[in-house]
Amino acid sequence: MSYSDLAPPYIRAISPYQPGQPMTQLARDVGIPADKIVKLASNENPLGMSPKARVALEQALNGIERYPDQYDLTKAIAERYGVGMDRIVLGNGSNDVLDLVARVYMAPGRSAVFSQYAFAVYPLATMSAGGECIQVPAREFGHDLPAMAAAVRSDTTLLWIANPNNPTGTFLPYQQLRAFLQGLNKNVVVVLDEAYNDYLLPTMREDTLRWLADFPNLVIVRTFSKVYGLAGLRVGYAVASQEIADLMHRVRQPFNVNNLALAAAIAALDDHAFVAESYQLNRRGLEQIVAGLKHLGLSYIPAHGNFVTFRVSNGSDVNKNLLKRGVIVRPLGGYGMPDHLRVTIGLEQENVRFLEALEKSLAHS
Repeated sequence: MSYSDLAPPYIRAISPYQPGQPMTQLARDVGIPADKIVKLASNENPLGMSPKARVALEQALNGIERYPDQYDLTKAIAERYGVGMDRIVLGNGSNDVLDLVARVYMAPGRSAVFSQYAFAVYPLATMSAGGECIQVPAREFGHDLPAMAAAVRSDTTLLWIANPNNPTGTFLPYQQLRAFLQGLNKNVVVVLDEAYNDYLLPTMREDTLRWLADFPNLVIVRTFSKVYGLAGLRVGYAVASQEIADLMHRVRQPFNVNNLALAAAIAALDDHAFVAESYQLNRRGLEQIVAGLKHLGLSYIPAHGNFVTFRVSNGSDVNKNLLKRGVIVRPLGGYGMPDHLRVTIGLEQENVRFLEALEKSLAHS
């Protein structure tokens, strides 16, 4: 007997998510000290965590023997954005929140629509709940909204959108996105994943939480992993209608966000200086990376997050050569983009190290 055969077919069909290579693993593989490795693979904040969050984290150690209480962070988010606490759902990272939505609205016999080259967790969450994936071909590496609307079937209950999109960095202007929502069947729940919206230019931003009054089928998902620098603590959240939030709470695991993450997130939410510094560093780094890619004659996808996706003729070989030089970026073969690599914006010297290693890697690939 095979224990795999006992699992439902839709579980056996899943290909596990492949995270970026850890620095410690590369250090073992190539014999480079871990502190000499530059990791620009996972879209982490190169400044680390918010200083206010660090202080709160240390203080929270005193209560680590107690089960978590999500009230204070929920209240802080509600007050920041002017929404009811009963419309907020916290998660162990935004991935957890995405999975909660799928568990509520996906089942065998139902389908979900998402774009080609969109975040890998969308099909994983869909399939793990027994849903069928409808992948819509991308338009210029981004979401083709008319094609996504046309792909909706009678059994479609969920539609995933990342804006800005990961891993391509593309962006949907909010006017287009709102028009799409207005024309979409209201029986389809739309998840708007805004993990990278803090990196948008101020002139491009929109208070999408105000849209919830007009679109009760909308779920907005955000994270503390990116601009707030709390990726290792795993805390994200969704804002939705009271009805959808209630359903998500029914399938949410008790205490799914730990005490340290809760305390750090509350403090980080109020650290405006750190967020501003992270944003400015990212803008400078984007210009630095893009200028370097142009100098090397490489094409890239216009970036709206804290990373740049660029094209090389032999992505796998270039990636291997970068690893040998102690630089970790993200190969995108798993996304169906074998000739593309994604690089996270790092500190100025890390960006220099990447560009120098890239030039040498191209010469030896």
